[in-house]
Amino acid sequence: MKTLRLILGDQLNHNHSWFQQTDENVIYLMAEMRQETDYVKHHIQKVVAFFLSMRNFALYLKKNNHQVVYYEIDDVNNPQSLEKLIQQHIENHSIEKFEYQLPDEYRLDKQLKQICQNLSVPTEVFDTEHFYTTRTELAEFFQGKKLLLMENFYRMMRKKHDILMVGNNPVGNQWNFDHDNRKKYKGEVPIPNAKVFPKNVTDIIRQLDKIEVQTFGSIDVEKFNWPTSREECLEQLEYFCHHLLKHFGDYEDAMHTDEKFLFHSRLSFAMNSKMLSPKEVIEQVVHYYHHNKTEITLSQVEGFVRQILGWREYVRGIYWKEMPNYANMNSLENHNTLPDFYWTGKTKMNCMQKAISQSLEEAYAHHIQRLMIIGNFSLLTQMHPDEVDAWYLGVYIDAIEWVEMPNTRGMSQYADGGILATKPYVSSGSYINKMSNYCGSCHYNVKDKLGEKACPFNSLYWNFLDDKKEHFKNNQRMAMMLNLLNKIPAEELYQIKLKAKEIMEDLDII
Repeated sequence: MKTLRLILGDQLNHNHSWFQQTDENVIYLMAEMRQETDYVKHHIQKVVAFFLSMRNFALYLKKNNHQVVYYEIDDVNNPQSLEKLIQQHIENHSIEKFEYQLPDEYRLDKQLKQICQNLSVPTEVFDTEHFYTTRTELAEFFQGKKLLLMENFYRMMRKKHDILMVGNNPVGNQWNFDHDNRKKYKGEVPIPNAKVFPKNVTDIIRQLDKIEVQTFGSIDVEKFNWPTSREECLEQLEYFCHHLLKHFGDYEDAMHTDEKFLFHSRLSFAMNSKMLSPKEVIEQVVHYYHHNKTEITLSQVEGFVRQILGWREYVRGIYWKEMPNYANMNSLENHNTLPDFYWTGKTKMNCMQKAISQSLEEAYAHHIQRLMIIGNFSLLTQMHPDEVDAWYLGVYIDAIEWVEMPNTRGMSQYADGGILATKPYVSSGSYINKMSNYCGSCHYNVKDKLGEKACPFNSLYWNFLDDKKEHFKNNQRMAMMLNLLNKIPAEELYQIKLKAKEIMEDLDII
């Protein structure tokens, strides 16, 4: 039976069962499409990384004698419509069956189901063979439970997949080393240079310019550094194990003005495009730990495993459990718009300037920069979650909706009303000062709530708690902070709220 198989841009899984043998009756279809470049405004490095990775994957398939039809973004024969693309090839190649892999974004899942209903040939959908869990496994695990605690899910996953376990017990008799993973980086240990894969991407930039694809952010066209082939991704994984893993856990929450990447693996794009699987990443990291216990402690490895086996699988499960309603949630009724400096990085707040500028320059920031700097500020200034969502989805190279939306709308903005997080992740400037060296060279004074040089985070924090106190009055995890709020003298709180109002009325001058 002559079969057409669609491969999406984030389905670059070399080890998928589809590709284990060649079949002259199977045609693989891949296309760079305006549908995907335009549904949200993306960082230029994100678009380039996906297109390069897709082209490398198509080349790999061709070298292994698979039949591949590939459309580049500016090809005059590229219909730029997924339905037209599929219909066209079914007709042109006398296709008798259409197959695709489960998309990881709800919009594509819905679109492909609709397309299949309109096709004249039988269709079949396959698993991507990437994740540890199915789409519905988390929902089934938490069925009948009120709280969807990630820790409970994570422990189940550790047991089920026998990762860092001795029988039914965790290695070291401790499930979670989170409290050991909160060190501030003070230069105690040298940070190795980031592993880079410089390549000239002038041709792709010309193609994007030619058809006027709208992007933002910057790129070094002669030295684009992200891994965009399986070989490069495997090199990145090996580099992480050999050079970064031994200090990863200690400093995974740290931030530093001179260090953009610290000890982070920078493997998220490799995994989210499926060039690497979470299983092979975890297996290699755990294997390296077992053979290097004299230099690597358990807390470094557990912190890394938790991010992938726990958090990554957890947010995907939340996404499929709660969509499509999740995309419209705004439980705190926030409606403000993003200031211009989210697109320029021009602000006197050193922490925001560093985190946003890095995001615009590298298409990357690590999880604490995303959550406790940019996300924290967005929530304290009561930005509309739709705006925050779109910015995060566009700016980060690893941002695909299934992983970005629960992290942003749920964890960061608490727009889901507590489905994912038990409390909003907000703080005053003190947390930022505790975990970084940003405050020492800032225009503002981290200790002040009032006055011209007062850190904006301080008044914004207490103003947020006061504005939303009715919403959180029954939240036990917020009780201590609300008690502290109640102890602030009325006149002082009034002045704090005036200061916060002044800040929010013109965010681009702070």
